[in-house]
Amino acid sequence: MKTETISVIIPVLNEANTIGSILERLVDTDNVEVIVVDGGSQDQTVSVARSRNVQVISTPPGRACQMNAGAATATGDILLFLHADTRLPANFDRLIRQALQEPQTIAGAFELGIDSQQFGLRLIERLVNWRSRLFSMPYGDQALFLKATVFHDIGGFPNLPIMEDFEFIRRLQPQGRITIVSESVLTSGRRWQRLGILKTTLINQLIILGYFWRVSPDKLARWYRGKG
Repeated sequence: MKTETISVIIPVLNEANTIGSILERLVDTDNVEVIVVDGGSQDQTVSVARSRNVQVISTPPGRACQMNAGAATATGDILLFLHADTRLPANFDRLIRQALQEPQTIAGAFELGIDSQQFGLRLIERLVNWRSRLFSMPYGDQALFLKATVFHDIGGFPNLPIMEDFEFIRRLQPQGRITIVSESVLTSGRRWQRLGILKTTLINQLIILGYFWRVSPDKLARWYRGKG
């Protein structure tokens, strides 16, 4: 049986300090295509990515736009959307293929690990992983994956400046099961460290509430980025 190719799509913007180490785990993996989608970086992100011999394309900034462009370029049977500050487990490719072979499964993600020693972040990890399994609601920092055909059938990511992963998962849920792989990705704790655990958590929850209250996504994006 032919091994399905996984296209790993990584949207980036000024990630020169992180992208090299993220790519190291990917470039030597069989049947894996890597596409870095740059949204206009002003640092050395593009040159670092190209030095790892991966495909690099450029788009206007915006994670939804970047991920959709990467998916349009991808040739793989499976699409994996990976944040530029998130490391995959060593056997990610096998885990993804196994998950998508499960009956009724149409998409999946990994459990979340946060790269920080702060005790409070262990609680955040537990809450995120509980939410992901109970409500079938993983977010983008958990490395979302699905068959390319399913992605294109639902029209890709909605063109939103924020909450694109949340809305994408909501559109996927009626289509079938969203499996949470028991192994974890390891994502950067930089936002929690910069703003503090309580403030970051409150902002995240207010953004979700604002989205349900139909606050403009542009306004939500400004709030999230601290620009009022």
